[in-house]
Amino acid sequence: MTRIIQFLQYLNYLYYAKNEHSVHSPFVYDLYTNIIKERKSYYIFSNIESVRSRLLLDTSIIQVTDYGTGNSTNRKVANIAAKSLKKPKTAELLFRLANHFKPTYLLELGTSLGITSAYLASVSSTSQLTTLEGCPEIANIAQETFDTLKLSNTVLTIGTFENTLDKTLDSLPHLDFVFIDGNHKKGPTIQYFEACLKKTSDSSVIVLDDIHWSAEMQEAWTDIKNHPQVAVSIDLFEVGILLLDPKLEKQAYILRF
Repeated sequence: MTRIIQFLQYLNYLYYAKNEHSVHSPFVYDLYTNIIKERKSYYIFSNIESVRSRLLLDTSIIQVTDYGTGNSTNRKVANIAAKSLKKPKTAELLFRLANHFKPTYLLELGTSLGITSAYLASVSSTSQLTTLEGCPEIANIAQETFDTLKLSNTVLTIGTFENTLDKTLDSLPHLDFVFIDGNHKKGPTIQYFEACLKKTSDSSVIVLDDIHWSAEMQEAWTDIKNHPQVAVSIDLFEVGILLLDPKLEKQAYILRF
């Protein structure tokens, strides 16, 4: 059923998605044409993708805990990498966004094996990425990813978001960039978003992953983009970008990516 919903949502996205000619805001036009649509390759990309390649060939088995169901299963690392890691296209987009907005404090909800985290942390050695992961064995592999890439500006916190998010937010002076890729349910997604808002500013950027993953996530995206603190939302199908600057005209964009 989820795949059917995703397919129908994608058809709907293709029907409504526009290009830069429909963007009247100079700020959003520049962001879309020069950052979102950019395909420039940075040197760090190949280093991170070499780690991804190794993970996709890793046949070792780890115990994975699903905190949504409470169940634990044994899975091959290669299978986790194939199903859970963001595509290079999406991960590179996150890098470009962070590189453009120059955040000092970044927060990621959902580390997985650390590939997306590595893209975010590689933007600047003077920034700090705090990333939250529920499963200890997956977190261990993520830390290996950071060590391999010599990323010393990452703080990896293990535990359920319910147990770690509030403490993490209390420990950070502010949030400049947030990537939410965790519990794919409406209620928790909105709760994480609203919790993070307490530490954001007008210049902060929030990115939500899998906004069309299910009917629940579609509803969560609709509620969040209509939040009074959201000035501009950009639906790229796989992810949604939220800009909070009240000086921007309130607008919801659906753009091709």
